Amino acid sequence: MTVSVTFCGAAGGVTGSCYLLQTDHGSILVDCGMFQGSKTVRELNYGPFPFEAKDIEAVLLTHAHIDHSGLLPKLVKAGYKKSIFATEPTCDLLTYMLPDSGYIQESEVERLNRRNARRGRDAVEPIYTRKDAEHTLTRLKTVDYHKWLEILPGIRARFWDAGHLLGSASIEIEAAAKEADGKPTRMLFSGDLGTGEAVFNDAPEAPSDLDYLFVETTYGDRTRPDMTDDERRDLLKQEVCDALKAGGNLIIPSFAVARTQELLVDLAHLFNRGELPQANVFVDSPLAQRATEVFAKHLDRSDAHALSHPKFHMVPDVQASKQLANVSSGAIIISASGMCDAGRIRYHLKNNLWRSNSTVLLVGFQAAGSFGSVLQRGVKRVRIHGDEIEVRARIRTLDVYSGHADQTMLLSWTKDRQPIAHRIFLTHGEQGARVAFQQALIDQGIPADQISLPMLDETVALQNGGVKAAIPKPRISGEELSRDDWHNLYAGTVTALSEKIRSLETDQQRREVLEKVLRDIGSV
Repeated sequence: MTVSVTFCGAAGGVTGSCYLLQTDHGSILVDCGMFQGSKTVRELNYGPFPFEAKDIEAVLLTHAHIDHSGLLPKLVKAGYKKSIFATEPTCDLLTYMLPDSGYIQESEVERLNRRNARRGRDAVEPIYTRKDAEHTLTRLKTVDYHKWLEILPGIRARFWDAGHLLGSASIEIEAAAKEADGKPTRMLFSGDLGTGEAVFNDAPEAPSDLDYLFVETTYGDRTRPDMTDDERRDLLKQEVCDALKAGGNLIIPSFAVARTQELLVDLAHLFNRGELPQANVFVDSPLAQRATEVFAKHLDRSDAHALSHPKFHMVPDVQASKQLANVSSGAIIISASGMCDAGRIRYHLKNNLWRSNSTVLLVGFQAAGSFGSVLQRGVKRVRIHGDEIEVRARIRTLDVYSGHADQTMLLSWTKDRQPIAHRIFLTHGEQGARVAFQQALIDQGIPADQISLPMLDETVALQNGGVKAAIPKPRISGEELSRDDWHNLYAGTVTALSEKIRSLETDQQRREVLEKVLRDIGSV
């Protein structure tokens, strides 16, 4: 059987995960994720798919995170009518995550259209609505780990625990040979791989002796120190104590699913041992609240009990969220999104970034061009909802909660999959991370010509043990997937100009600078 794979996302970047498998008996998607990061990257969510939704025969989902599942409602809206296969915990999480994503699309577009109306611009439509997302849930079908599932004639799939998130999976796909006595083609899509050290997840597993391996490389360029639960909690304790000692609030942008629950479990342990000051923890994310209920359903009793600690307060509605603006010190506020690009976290940053006694603690991967990555770089001024904000708060990063395997773990996992008969594809990583991991594999004795770094919209045909590339014009270049875009540059230029004007001593100097800028613009 002939099989080709098109990399429709997470190729040169870390979001928008989506593989299109075309076979003699129909097409399959592995994941259908939303793009995150710079505005240029996020605009891909609004454009057409690089395939016909109605022609897809099945969707296999590695896990519930929005960068892997977030465009499923768009797919169904575009005409997809078949099943979406995922593990039971993944389906449980999607029951809340997809409608929440639809609500965010509607809310963000409503706010944008109010601004567009004032600016004389056309109104835009959301990518999909909450109703579209709820309709998508009817397509979900649960699968068990380790059991073969017949997808199409001659195509079957099997799910393995990826250790990344509750219900996460690596997906093995086997395509029958053309000849009756031939060997089937075996592929493995890693999905996102866990660390084996996370609060809730076991070490990732998967089969070996494959023909093709597709492996994520989010942290392919870095190695984290081995850490026990107590050592991780000690680091969190230090950050929390330092933040509260400074006298302001501690704002934690956190992914609503998994990261928030991991933080809550560790905070509960620290509170119970008397190692933290008596502070209230506000979880200001409706999705995080619903996801916490799902985690409590699937976790053991002790972790489930920790999630309901009396110091934790779920913020029930928008009005209660707004009231947190009146809290100027002593609170720990956990809110989504984890990359600071949307949701209620933007309001908490707006209310706290200008306070010198406040702290912002980043606990997850910040994609290039995301607002979180801008803060991480140490900028002095930012714009939120059109307002310029001076950044006086302490910006801290704690990456011990990452749900992604680092380079050492990725190497170990990849070596355990050997032998790989034909090709290893490095995906779901920014270019620097992929190149670093490619070199690490070469240093481990894997031939360079066996390793590929596919780019967005690249197609490879898996034929007779070889790889034949056919690269169409990509929707955007690989460089744009893993760097700041012109929107970031524009925002930085505006704030830099504002700072320059403020620093000058006389109005005449300010006028001369502005006149020079206008002359330069006119000469472009």
